[in-house]
Amino acid sequence: MNWRIIYFSERVRSDVLALPPGIRADYLRLSELMEEHGADLRMPHSKAMGSGLFELRPKGPEGIGRVFYCT
Repeated sequence: MNWRIIYFSERVRSDVLALPPGIRADYLRLSELMEEHGADLRMPHSKAMGSGLFELRPKGPEGIGRVFYCT
């Protein structure tokens, strides 16, 4: 089963894609994994926040980004 990522709005999508280059590259890698295998990523890539809300934690030379998502 393939998953599809849908952004809440175009502004959210553009903000996520405006992450620093290294963090954005890891975000794109993690989002491809999510589309292929589902949203069940685990630490250190993703953390459950509760009630269906998760935190994606892409890393790069610039540090760690935070992108929240729900299923």
